[in-house]
Amino acid sequence: MEVSNGDALFKDKGSKFIGYVFPITSEDEVKIHIDELKKKHHAARHWCYAWQLGVEDIRYRANDDGEPNNSAGQPIYGQLLSFDITNVLVVVVRYFGGTKLGVGGLINAYKTTAKLILDESIITKKTIDVYFQLIFDYKDMNKVMRIIKENNIEIKNQTMNLNCEYLIYVRKKNAAKVEQLFTDLRCLKIKEVNQ
Repeated sequence: MEVSNGDALFKDKGSKFIGYVFPITSEDEVKIHIDELKKKHHAARHWCYAWQLGVEDIRYRANDDGEPNNSAGQPIYGQLLSFDITNVLVVVVRYFGGTKLGVGGLINAYKTTAKLILDESIITKKTIDVYFQLIFDYKDMNKVMRIIKENNIEIKNQTMNLNCEYLIYVRKKNAAKVEQLFTDLRCLKIKEVNQ
């Protein structure tokens, strides 16, 4: 999933918490966004954040930036998990209002600000697809098309020359099943290809 850029504001006992969300594809982008926010909010006290990258090999980090342990970064990261999103950075900038909130108050403020910004964001769902090349004779077209239709398989490309060649794709979770269906036909060649 990806999210759009944006910001959100939460206030508690004079302190202001401003939330930001950024789509990211690498850890290097995290530092760039944090540095930009530190320039924009140079008078703020804390720039707490959490990020997550990847789908199968997940990497993440939560940072309290001087707030008590696990009172800022972890509540922000909890919202990333709650929204089930990845490839995203959420930063909450805090302007201290003069009154201490206590650990419970901080947890609530950082969690609420992260939730507000994620609620306002446009989240784009993306699937992980596996591509297969199918090569078969014209006489076997009906058998192949029956499997494609029954399993809602998408055809990305097709070429009809001396034989038929299809490039299909399916969600990764269905790939083994689909590959087996076509292998069981025994009238075509199937090969996984990178896209």
